Amino acid sequence: MCGICGFTIATGGAARLVFGYDSYGNTCGQRNEPIEGVRLSGLDHTDRKFVFFLDPCNIDIIQRKIKSMALCVSQCPTEELATYYDLKRFAMINGSELCSYELPGHKYPQLPERFEKCPKLPVPESKALPVFNRCTPVDISCYAKFAEAVVTFVSGNSMLNRLIAGVAASKEIIVGLCLLALVLSMILMVIIRYISAVLVWILTALVVLGSLGKSSGLGWCFLLLISILLLPQGILLLLMLFMRKRVALTIALFHVAGKVFIHLPLLALQPFCTFLALSLFWVYWIMVLLFLGTTGNPEKNEDTGLVEFRLTGALQYMTWYHAVGLIWISEFILACQQMTVAGAVVTYYFTRDKTKLPVTPILSSVLRLVRYHLGTVAKGSFIITLVKIPRLILMYIHNQLKGKENACARCMLKTCICCLWCLEKCLNYLNQNAYAATAINSTSFCTSARDAFMILVENALRVATINTIGDFVLFLGKILIVTCTAFAGVLALNYQRDYTEWVLPLIIVCLFAFLVAHCFLSIFEIVVDVLFLCFAIDTKYNNGTPGREFYMDKALMVSHR
Repeated sequence: MCGICGFTIATGGAARLVFGYDSYGNTCGQRNEPIEGVRLSGLDHTDRKFVFFLDPCNIDIIQRKIKSMALCVSQCPTEELATYYDLKRFAMINGSELCSYELPGHKYPQLPERFEKCPKLPVPESKALPVFNRCTPVDISCYAKFAEAVVTFVSGNSMLNRLIAGVAASKEIIVGLCLLALVLSMILMVIIRYISAVLVWILTALVVLGSLGKSSGLGWCFLLLISILLLPQGILLLLMLFMRKRVALTIALFHVAGKVFIHLPLLALQPFCTFLALSLFWVYWIMVLLFLGTTGNPEKNEDTGLVEFRLTGALQYMTWYHAVGLIWISEFILACQQMTVAGAVVTYYFTRDKTKLPVTPILSSVLRLVRYHLGTVAKGSFIITLVKIPRLILMYIHNQLKGKENACARCMLKTCICCLWCLEKCLNYLNQNAYAATAINSTSFCTSARDAFMILVENALRVATINTIGDFVLFLGKILIVTCTAFAGVLALNYQRDYTEWVLPLIIVCLFAFLVAHCFLSIFEIVVDVLFLCFAIDTKYNNGTPGREFYMDKALMVSHR
């Protein structure tokens, strides 16, 4: 991907995007080489640094570009020019000719070509965009046609108007509630170890009572079949009794995970770091994509006579490679987060004396990742990419064929998409445990994945219990944060009596609260999964006898007994 970026810079695509180019293939602000078959190419535009469109308001909404001849000029029009004499005067005074290069400025009013090769009158006052040097009309009403559909829809819809007005009037409250959701998420990560036990046993009691209630009700109605009806409930009760130790282990893991965040508070900043890394990469990716849009061989459009740059031959596949890179590196960044968290948690677990923990376990984990394990996370993220790309392609085909394919084809497409989604989730879970095994044993990805898989198979019932109950508890945590934020939002927005004025701000706040809660509790979930893998390995190789003492926390030791 760096090679693609270098190619766009070396071939002038980056310069054409930043400095702009005219309709004859000349880059503004520099000396140009002639293009074969294109007149007026190869001009020296050292003094012409700005791109000027003859008709800047002629916008093709579908193609998302301005359908106008572009020229390189030395100065954007600083005032409205209503006549061709004004164009002549501007050219004579400022030395900036706004008509095509072959037309002399002092003859603008008399030339018959002025109607095709001069700007559309009146020429609006313009200012150059910072960095990109495009002359843009000061009066944005120039783009009225472009925005007409949106403006008409908004102004013609009184309900939408009131919703937008409600958001604008409540922006300070929205920001405050979003910060509240952020604080609540961070607090919950610490206190969840105290409430997890209550939530888990309430869930267990509800399942048992619900089962008994169902059996009792049905038993009175069908007395003759009561023995058959009670059989599943009896099995369920025995199963709950059999699983009680595994439920206790889940509670203990949540308790220890809370301690981890107390000893390693910087773990709570991992969502911010990951979001920052993803944002920087996405900005870079979009920038290079824009560079690719102005890279390639110059081609003359036979319909308009203007020059466009297009990638041809094998070079056109660079865009597809760049798209694959978006998926792979995004997954790579997320995998780096998982490896960093796993490394820090492993250090915590296998340090007997917690007072002797490294000063910065998370920084140490990052350094180990960069020094030893980049290949591991690259391979793991690449496997996810190989599954994600076919799923995205099938989703695209499904959307394109919506309403056109028969029922059988639609069913097959949805089935394939669902299977690939399930496979991706399973691989994600296995990768996460492979990263934890890598952090413990410093083995390669394949070896770590095999070891982690064997550990998970040996502890299948424990894994099922932790994933089922743990996911439910974390889901309740997310609901708790959203509910508290929504309640605070209702109290804060209560002064706006009309519900249409506060319903949209409340929806925005609730969506943000759920997103924040999901990000933070996902880190908590990773910590729980890594702790369980450490616990499983600890119990496999140690038995508590002298010389083979357990590393586990006392809470886990109680549940292990």
